[in-house]
Amino acid sequence: MNENFSVPQLQLPPFAKYLVFLIPLFLILPSTFVIVNAGKVGVVRKLGAVQPIPLEEGFHFKIPFIDTVIPVDVRLNNSDSEALSSSKDLQTVKTIVSVQYSINGEMAAQTYQKIGRRNQIQVTVIQPAISESVKAVTAKYTAEELITRRETVKLQIQKAIQTFIDSTMDRKGIKDGVLIANVAITDFNFSDEFNRAIEMKVKAEQEALQAKNEKIRRVTQAEAAASEKKLAADASAYEIYVGSKARADAIKREARSLKNNPELIQLRLAEKWDGKLPHFNGTSALPFLNIASTAKKK
Repeated sequence: MNENFSVPQLQLPPFAKYLVFLIPLFLILPSTFVIVNAGKVGVVRKLGAVQPIPLEEGFHFKIPFIDTVIPVDVRLNNSDSEALSSSKDLQTVKTIVSVQYSINGEMAAQTYQKIGRRNQIQVTVIQPAISESVKAVTAKYTAEELITRRETVKLQIQKAIQTFIDSTMDRKGIKDGVLIANVAITDFNFSDEFNRAIEMKVKAEQEALQAKNEKIRRVTQAEAAASEKKLAADASAYEIYVGSKARADAIKREARSLKNNPELIQLRLAEKWDGKLPHFNGTSALPFLNIASTAKKK
């Protein structure tokens, strides 16, 4: 057996020697740039140190293995929080508050450096601001006023939340790092006893209003009836007055006519005579009309 043998040598293609340089290049190339998406800014950490100027939306180069870009969302965000507090009349109030806020893009690097990302901002800044502000404001009003003066309470809570956030951020040297867009009070919830008391009060007010309206209706009807009677009486009195005046005027006219015509008086008496002579006792003469004289004059 022949112990002498040779191992065949592997022949590499000519471009294979360049793969040694191309493969690391393709691995490193993606780390030389970064794309910041819409609604975000890029906070740059250079060997762990946060750079003060964030990257805006778009394409940016960076140093591989040296720069790390942290995307920070600067769009409007909503935070719902439930706060327990007491009203001025010591009623327990559960207030549900919704806060719309955003991170100031120009100060995103400092905000990230001293507080963190959005989740940390919500837990350490927004929610404590809501809780403390609701407690401070609701303590100034009774439970009923919290309902009837809802808009005023909302504005005061919004102002208190903004003041709390500004104070917290200012102490960290990043004032205006978080911007409040709107505060909405979703609901005020009270104890069952207070809700029943409110229902009873509203019912009593409605019944009192109903009784008042009924009284007004009856008074109005009575006044209308009295007014109608008065008008009828006035009309009747006027009718009597006009009739009386007409009769009086007629009598006056007839009296004047009789006064100026004695013969007319005799005529009226004759018209009233029924043809019977009156009977008298004694021998005195019979007083009556001078019929012959009256007839002669005619």
